[in-house]
Amino acid sequence: MAGLAVFGPDGERIGKVRDVVAGLRVDHLPPRVLGLVVELVTRQRIFVPMLRVTAIDPGAVTLSTGMVNLRRFAQRPNEILVVGELLDARLHIAETGAEVVVVDAAIERTRSQDWVIGRLAVRPRRARLGRRSHVQVMDWSELTGLSLSGTDQGAEGLLAVFDDMRAADVAAALRELPEKRRLEVVDALHDERLADVFQELPESDQRDLLTYLDDDRAADILEAMDPDDAADLLAELPSAESDRFLELMEPEESAPVRRLLRYSSHTAGGLMTPEPLILTPDATVAEALARVRNPDVLPALASMVFVCRPPTATPTGRYLGCAHLQRLLREPPSELVAGVLDDDLARLHPDAPLSQVTRYFAAYNLVCGPVVDDNDHLLGAVTVDDVLDHLLPTGWREREDPRENGGNGRENGANDPSMPTVVNDA
Repeated sequence: MAGLAVFGPDGERIGKVRDVVAGLRVDHLPPRVLGLVVELVTRQRIFVPMLRVTAIDPGAVTLSTGMVNLRRFAQRPNEILVVGELLDARLHIAETGAEVVVVDAAIERTRSQDWVIGRLAVRPRRARLGRRSHVQVMDWSELTGLSLSGTDQGAEGLLAVFDDMRAADVAAALRELPEKRRLEVVDALHDERLADVFQELPESDQRDLLTYLDDDRAADILEAMDPDDAADLLAELPSAESDRFLELMEPEESAPVRRLLRYSSHTAGGLMTPEPLILTPDATVAEALARVRNPDVLPALASMVFVCRPPTATPTGRYLGCAHLQRLLREPPSELVAGVLDDDLARLHPDAPLSQVTRYFAAYNLVCGPVVDDNDHLLGAVTVDDVLDHLLPTGWREREDPRENGGNGRENGANDPSMPTVVNDA
């Protein structure tokens, strides 16, 4: 179910299923499913009671009419997140005592129309040498040992759920997890993926996780981050701590970060990335387009190729101009980029304040712009997403959507079913 589209009664797409919320019981009966955690198109996560779910199909979940509260989902002490906490949990088979790991969970409807977690798919924690792990489906009552607070779960199953999610969505999901589970996922993510997720977290969460990681891995994460994001994070740390991380980083990785730290964070120099697409004037349009097609290049950076005399690493040789992607697409592949240059486009000075950078993007209708020093060396490029990051209020990633109202209450299922589904307005 994780990732399934959620539709309202009128067929309008609302968001995606991100988790299932179940209530733990003191007896050995299966936990009752209380509702779904649904991520809206705004990336806000809300609680949808199971009473509002009319159909769960292989490709979608459909909701009935009725009120659904838009307040951000908050987990209660007696609740369990199936994807976030039950997946990868280590349990024991009651009959044999063998240790197993949960790889999936089945929710099913009872005669009383309640939904429960009736069965779990599990595999042996340690398979015999030379044998593949055998997955078996067992009733809830056949398993014991569910104690999430004290169990080291691992994160293999949860990482599989995160695999096809954007880094920003993974970051939002991490913030919803209990601290213990969040740290287990951080430990399991490989450095490149964790660096991508790091960049989408609020600064307070970045600092907390950087403190949690050992120094060597923290330095590796900083190396894998975009230099401008790494510089923003280090600028928030005490100078002694920042210097320690810079010393641990490889010199070629720390050099661009050190250059960025020389500038105020609210100037073009502090906003820029030092790794834009740079070519020499004898490069062809075909070479430029090949660089633009690189899937690792951000869309904003791919909108413009900068042409400079050697060296092409920032700070470059003399800056000659830029070639816009739309112009490149209209020219023969054999044409030299020197012949399609826009050399009249205004340049940003590294000390230009944020207000000037904002007016620059508005005036020229750009998503990327060159930052050039007094000696005509290209230092980097500012992209519109970096500008927005600094224009939005501090802590904007942590704020709730302004359209939400009311409480998180699980009592939503009792609302009048004749009323319109408020969530459709999101």
